[in-house]
Amino acid sequence: MDTHHHPHDRTTQDVGNLVEFGHVNTRVPDQRLATLFYVAGLGLTRDPYLMTSTDNMWINAGRCQFHLPTGAAQVLRGVVGLVMPDLDALERRLTRVRTQLAGSLFDFFRAGDAIEATSPWGNRLRIHAPDPARFRDTALGMPYVELACPPGSAAGITRFYREVLGTPAHLKGSVARIPVGLAEELRYAETAAAQEPYDGNHIQVTLADFSGPYRRLLERGLISEESDESQFRFLDIVDPADGRTLLRVEHEVRSMRHPMFARPLVNRNPDINNRNYVPGAETAAWALQP
Repeated sequence: MDTHHHPHDRTTQDVGNLVEFGHVNTRVPDQRLATLFYVAGLGLTRDPYLMTSTDNMWINAGRCQFHLPTGAAQVLRGVVGLVMPDLDALERRLTRVRTQLAGSLFDFFRAGDAIEATSPWGNRLRIHAPDPARFRDTALGMPYVELACPPGSAAGITRFYREVLGTPAHLKGSVARIPVGLAEELRYAETAAAQEPYDGNHIQVTLADFSGPYRRLLERGLISEESDESQFRFLDIVDPADGRTLLRVEHEVRSMRHPMFARPLVNRNPDINNRNYVPGAETAAWALQP
């Protein structure tokens, strides 16, 4: 056997301890306006099975979700990246809902090869076209969530994910980048701009090694909620080097034994309506065709 011939880069197939990015959760005061923005405007899909009343809404985006419980508005301190297959169609949909969302913080504009959109309450989204070089095989999804962090904190955040959560993390300039799942990434980008106080929004991830990070968080007094046997929460990201708190953002952490791990999500084709309906064309694939 030729031990010197390596036709494949095996590291491209590695998955870290964060095996799934599940959702971003921000409260919304008005489910009707949320429907106009996330469903009619963006063209995403309301989950048909769970949270179907008027006090919460789960919005599917490929393999990830937005969770939108009713309450005082929460705004993520950063930007959610999305991939959608047709930015021209997206621009038309967002244009159609502009009048109905007048008077809110809703806005959007085309910026180079992306569309920058703002929800009625100020949450920022950056929507890209599919790009295998940047987003692997994602045709519809949430390839990254980028959160703002204070100057000088990205290196410590990188250490936190490596040493406490036990997952690969990389410092690139002033941005901590943490791969999640098969095609997602958490980013923490340093900024000197003033940030609003943390308002309780949260993100959800799933761990392969569930008990190891739990034990290390517990030893540091960082567990904020003992949810159940397959879920816990923590609030603060600290620098393992000195214990200094770097950033507060609640993490809802699940194990792979959580009953909703890798739950298949329904994604609709937003270009189909009652006038152009074609049987079998109602669904959208989250992955690019081969």
